[in-house]
Amino acid sequence: MNSALDFDKINAAALAAFPAVLNRLLPGGKTIGREVLALNPRRADRRLGSFKVNRFNGKWCDFATRDKGGDPVSLVAYLAEVSQGEAARLLAQMLGLEIGGRRNG
Repeated sequence: MNSALDFDKINAAALAAFPAVLNRLLPGGKTIGREVLALNPRRADRRLGSFKVNRFNGKWCDFATRDKGGDPVSLVAYLAEVSQGEAARLLAQMLGLEIGGRRNG
């Protein structure tokens, strides 16, 4: 029997390595204070400014579309257009974490 995904553990590991995670997810982002400004790869974003990620707590928002989330898992779910569970698995794999949880399919 598989155990449930530990979202807190995956988010904590992602935040511990967040600069590298953000560089992989949002190449070309620019750090300004507590935030990374990046082009949103889900739309035809041409200038930095509306898509921001807090580099310390993982909260993110696209102020142009009002899409937002509160942690690295939700960011991956948004960018990859997958469920929170699949995003947690993808992020854990990126970080080299052993995880539980059932895969569908």
